[in-house]
Amino acid sequence: MSPIGAATVEDVETTTLPAPDTASRGWLEALRAEGPVRDEAVARLHALLLRAARFEVSRRRMMLPGMRGGDHDDLACQAADDALVAVLRKLPAFRGDSRFTTWAYKFALYEAAVKIRRRAWQERELPLEPDSWPVIASRALSPHEHVVESELLAALCDAINDALSEHQREVLVAVTLNGVPIDVLAERLNTTRGALYKTLHDARRKLRGHLEELGLSLDALEAS
Repeated sequence: MSPIGAATVEDVETTTLPAPDTASRGWLEALRAEGPVRDEAVARLHALLLRAARFEVSRRRMMLPGMRGGDHDDLACQAADDALVAVLRKLPAFRGDSRFTTWAYKFALYEAAVKIRRRAWQERELPLEPDSWPVIASRALSPHEHVVESELLAALCDAINDALSEHQREVLVAVTLNGVPIDVLAERLNTTRGALYKTLHDARRKLRGHLEELGLSLDALEAS
């Protein structure tokens, strides 16, 4: 007998894994088939992903003012190709929480967005060092609040320079101060998004601990 309040395997299977709808089951069966059936399903899936990628590229085209129409479509095709590979690889992970087409659509949107950001930064040097520390003033401050915030900013700048490793500082500055997209930075540094998120998490934790030792808190600054 299971302990009171403990979920059994049967409970988990019946409460957290909804069955895919009829249309989604049709997609899954066709993509898991062999021969012409699978080939036709893959072709339909690629067409769906291409429409999604073209939509996202068109939505973000202002980020690439120098690109011509054909270049935009080529970018969308690349995104659809990569999204197709990702969807087929992750097919076993589809649980039916949404329609299959909705789930697959997101892969194309993601791939298109990543490719747009990478192309926008392609000819740009990554700023890993700030030209000057930014002045944060997003709300009206009283003279006392201004002094307190200035002291906190000064301590934060010192902590970034002194408490962080060189890699932590470069990643934090690039992403949070200079607005470098995380996927662009991952490609340039030959690492993964997950590794960079871990670096950012560790850097922020170290900064918070360093400031707390000085009797300061990031809470007021983050709420501004």
